[in-house]
Amino acid sequence: MSLTADQTIEALRAAGEPTRLRILSLLAGEELSVMELSRVLDQSQPRVSRHLKLMTDAGLIERFPDGARVFYRISHDFHVRRLTDTVLDLLDDAEGEADHIRLDAVRAERTAAAAAYFETVAPRWDRIRSLYVSESAVESAIARAAGPGPFERVVDLGTGSGRMLTLLGPKARMSIGLDLSQNMLNIARANVVKAGLDKVELRHGDIFATRLPAQSADLVLVHQVLHYLADPAAAVVEAARLVEPGGKLLIVDFAPHDLERLREEHQHRRLGFADEEIRRWLADAGLEASASIALPPDTAGLTVTIWTATRPSASAAVAKRSVA
Repeated sequence: MSLTADQTIEALRAAGEPTRLRILSLLAGEELSVMELSRVLDQSQPRVSRHLKLMTDAGLIERFPDGARVFYRISHDFHVRRLTDTVLDLLDDAEGEADHIRLDAVRAERTAAAAAYFETVAPRWDRIRSLYVSESAVESAIARAAGPGPFERVVDLGTGSGRMLTLLGPKARMSIGLDLSQNMLNIARANVVKAGLDKVELRHGDIFATRLPAQSADLVLVHQVLHYLADPAAAVVEAARLVEPGGKLLIVDFAPHDLERLREEHQHRRLGFADEEIRRWLADAGLEASASIALPPDTAGLTVTIWTATRPSASAAVAKRSVA
């Protein structure tokens, strides 16, 4: 359903102010916190929050709390997004150039902190992960969700120490692991050799732009990666792009929690993900999600969720259209 005249007028009124247009331009690239927007705009957080509230009330942007922080993003509604894109397309790019330069600086700080963290913790990565949940229970559930195989091609995005490759590699004719940390890749190489796997390729690569062929893998994994990312939805889109018809995407991450210390101590950007949020991203990426699997901890700790989604095969898509 399209926007009504009243909704369109309300949205345009909410956008019709210089700072709000700057905010929309920034949010068009990624979700940002109030603190980050305040730094980029060089305005107080209360002032920025007032602008954000007006645009949220008008439906232009979405507000979502994440622990003690609040993040904002452009509305996922198709018609609202189309209106927003049209408004932004009409703006002079030079107007917001300084904002995007400052945003790049914020991103660079964020990336440098994350890189330093991963290089520091790489040798004890698996032990750090085990602090939160029973890894044996999670890995058993992942193996069941992935299925018996054999797999033609497994792709593990953000492979870390390569644990998913050693877990599922024996079922695969060929596996690829991508990571931005060379230190992590070195550890993954050692673990892959130790496991006796010879059909594994490890690459330095970006989860947002993998440079792998579309629909080229029958199993894609994103294991405990999304909570580090500034734009997890974009990572899901790229992961889904790699899934071939009839293939499967597995996302493993934390359910929503309130352990704020993980932001500073372990560079977590998001404190878990709600089931409906991940399922919406999967649907938007053209995949059909199955029921998620929640794995609560034995004692105090974090719940891990496994989301599974498939790309319909050509025959299934035809049958579905026929029924419709």
